[in-house]
Amino acid sequence: MFDRLREDINSVFHRDPAARNTFEVLTNYPGLHALLFHRLAHPIWCRGFKWLARTISTLARWLTGIEIHPGATIGRRFFIDHGMGVVIGETTVIGDDVTLYQGVTLGGTSWAKGKRHPTLGDGVVVGAGAKILGPFEVGAGAKIGSNSVVTKEVPEGATVVGIPGRVVVKRDKDKEDEKRKHVEKQMGFDAYGVTEEMPDPLARSVRSLLDHMHAVDERIETMCRALQRVDRDYRNGTSLPPIDEEDFDCVRDIEEREDRD
Repeated sequence: MFDRLREDINSVFHRDPAARNTFEVLTNYPGLHALLFHRLAHPIWCRGFKWLARTISTLARWLTGIEIHPGATIGRRFFIDHGMGVVIGETTVIGDDVTLYQGVTLGGTSWAKGKRHPTLGDGVVVGAGAKILGPFEVGAGAKIGSNSVVTKEVPEGATVVGIPGRVVVKRDKDKEDEKRKHVEKQMGFDAYGVTEEMPDPLARSVRSLLDHMHAVDERIETMCRALQRVDRDYRNGTSLPPIDEEDFDCVRDIEEREDRD
């Protein structure tokens, strides 16, 4: 029992840089408190003392704001960060090293008895406010984006975003991606801190402009080479001036103000 407790505490340190010491984790982390209550209530539920198990889970909900049905099966090193508003249904199965953030619901879409809640594989991360609804499997290592609503199976290692949730496939790196990233680096543009898998509309718009700019540049270069073949006296002229990052300081100032607001 103490080994499992030590493991649960260590999982907090591994996934929350704000954790400072064991005493703080034991006394101020509601996700850990809710998990410990569940560790007590689940075997009681399995032995047939349903009312007592539900009473313990209800008490845990009052104290932590996290509702975990005592019938749910939870693996090792489970971590709920912040935790307020998390709901985990009766037939949910959670693997090892899973992380949930606040407002997550692991729920069902049917009133029929039997398996009606999701199964999360090892290492799954579910972002704040996400809803995973139904008796399907979320593959090991998958990531569910914040506020997504997932109602169908998720492959291993996939990233799911949106309403309804859809798997975002990361494209293979090619020459166009390398060119785009080079220009983005010169401009100081980093898609506002989101990864390429996350479909931020403003980031995608800027990326589309960069793609269009590359296509225009290549077409102009092709025309210049054709002119050189026709007229040897034709000169390309000087090289294009480099992009000055200071020209984009005003854009960064706007972004910082929006973040503060």
